[in-house]
Amino acid sequence: MNRPAHMEERPSSLAMPFYRLMTRALAPAVPALLSRREARGKEDPARRSERLGIASIQRPTGVLIWIHAASVGESLSVLPLIERLLSDASSPHILITTGTLTSAKLMRERLPQKAIHQFVPLDHPAYCARFLDHWRPDLGVWVESEFWPNLIVESSERKIPLALINARITERSFRNWKRAPAFIANLLSRFSILMAQDNASAERLRKLGAYSVSEPGNLKHDASPLTYDPAELARLRALTVMRPIWLASNTHEGEERAAAAVHRRLAPRHSGLLTVIVPRHPARGVAILRELRASGLSVACRSKGEAISEHTEIYLGDTLGEMGLFYSLCDTAFVGGTLSETGGHNPFEAARLGCAIVAGTSDFNFAEVYALFCASGAMWRVADEAELSGAIDMLLSDGNLRRRMSEAAMGLASSGSGATLRTAESLLSLLPGRAREGGGHA
Repeated sequence: MNRPAHMEERPSSLAMPFYRLMTRALAPAVPALLSRREARGKEDPARRSERLGIASIQRPTGVLIWIHAASVGESLSVLPLIERLLSDASSPHILITTGTLTSAKLMRERLPQKAIHQFVPLDHPAYCARFLDHWRPDLGVWVESEFWPNLIVESSERKIPLALINARITERSFRNWKRAPAFIANLLSRFSILMAQDNASAERLRKLGAYSVSEPGNLKHDASPLTYDPAELARLRALTVMRPIWLASNTHEGEERAAAAVHRRLAPRHSGLLTVIVPRHPARGVAILRELRASGLSVACRSKGEAISEHTEIYLGDTLGEMGLFYSLCDTAFVGGTLSETGGHNPFEAARLGCAIVAGTSDFNFAEVYALFCASGAMWRVADEAELSGAIDMLLSDGNLRRRMSEAAMGLASSGSGATLRTAESLLSLLPGRAREGGGHA
């Protein structure tokens, strides 16, 4: 539903001009900030100028839809949407912006033709203006919940129609935004279309001042399975054949220790047990490796090229973009971020590749999805390390239980929500009359 024509006034917010003033004042610190991030491996030095709004390639001719997806999860969720938009008769090009090196690598590998990637500019008015002046998008699409106020305001003032899709507002972010009600209401008023991924997010958006919110479903329900190298999967399977194996995926600090404790407890019961640990942030791999080895465990580290031997107890998958490989290797998976206070990660990734899924109780990022998985018998919830040990023990011992949970999970993942089609139709409705052949939005 488009913004009603009569709704011209926006909520006034003194915080907005203050924010814009402060970001201008902080400009001298940007080079040092980027250098520090580059030293920590968080910026691509060859594409650093993109963070200042300086494009590294020319704008394609014709209709251009710009999609901003903060990081890996959001990037994966919009790939089917990008394919659908590119198939439209208006024959658009797609520009997708992200902010992380991992998502950039993913986009380089998986974006179709007529879709291009750039790093999102830092949220400084001059950088945002430079970015928009070059790309002149006919439509701006923001995914989930990352709001960059200057970029939104600069787009809005150029009369670029904006859409917020697959919006996710957690209870925590809702409480934070409630401290600046006029500020968030002002930002939300600049979107022509707002589409929430679940009922709770829709209700929170309305309470924050969004004038009209639809609920077309969750794009993550429709995403394609994570990719992997079949030859590498075959190699790892040959190294682990006849060994009981389970995966702790997307782990955060403290969850690797829990996985190691589970391994120690279950190793006497399951001869040859191999525990695979894949941290959410691979940069933590060095610290995790040091801690696990200090505890006396035999660890093979993938980023160091260390092979799995018959003596390996833990395989540390501290590499980028290989989660599909590990979910395919293991048919029992604990989804991390759920024993810590992180709020969980997307269970559909594990489900699409046939895993029986275990998760902790922290799920505020995916509360409705986790409830659906539990109700369908596709997920086992645990409160702590002891319960995690019991759940993994049961799944390793009972192939029929493992198979039933895996089939239930795959059934949910393959059913599709229709969110991609409904979202694409709503977005394309904003294009007629906006695009001009050869020049894009003025």
